[in-house]
Amino acid sequence: MEDILHFFDVFTGSYDVFLDGLWITVKLSVVSLLIAIIIGLFVALLKISNIKILEWIADAYIWIVRGTPLIVQIFILYYGLTDILLIPMFWAGAAGLAFHSGAYIAEIIRGAIQSIDKGQREAGLSLGMNKGMTMKRIILPQAFRRAVPSLGNQFIIGIKDSSLVSFIGMQDLFGVASTMGSNTFDYLPYYVTVAIYYLLIVLILTFIVNKIEKRLAVSD
Repeated sequence: MEDILHFFDVFTGSYDVFLDGLWITVKLSVVSLLIAIIIGLFVALLKISNIKILEWIADAYIWIVRGTPLIVQIFILYYGLTDILLIPMFWAGAAGLAFHSGAYIAEIIRGAIQSIDKGQREAGLSLGMNKGMTMKRIILPQAFRRAVPSLGNQFIIGIKDSSLVSFIGMQDLFGVASTMGSNTFDYLPYYVTVAIYYLLIVLILTFIVNKIEKRLAVSD
């Protein structure tokens, strides 16, 4: 009973500090996702370009991301960007997460683009559009609609992966919990608290993604 009361003391007594960490986690996740979508779209277009050297570059990037741990990628980009280019910690952390997510989003977008019927491309060309305009005005809008569920899942994964930036010193949710736990050597209540925050975030995001999927299904 004392342990439960102690946990509630931690949960209610430190919510303002955790809210600061929550804000950093959400901001970092949104920024890294936007950058990752740009990277993913660019790499997906390289993979379907039918130009061998561009396909090899895209394959090499995806292979590197899949073949190395996320924490290693974050450390390399963090020290590379902050030491050499003097980029602030937040943007270095966002770059590390975006670099990782970009590879998976590239595969999601590539699959969505290739799922569009070839007749759509032929229709665009027959209307006088060139390949670029057909891709921009006809193929990509449909591909993004199909990719929404997978992109939503990738965003949820990105939220959880963002906890790794605490290892480069960022005070996100997990970083706040680690710091507060180290001050008292009483880690368990803080880690349980941060787990509840992550579960609430994922629950809200899952609800939003499901709503978007249903709305898109109705509009189809």
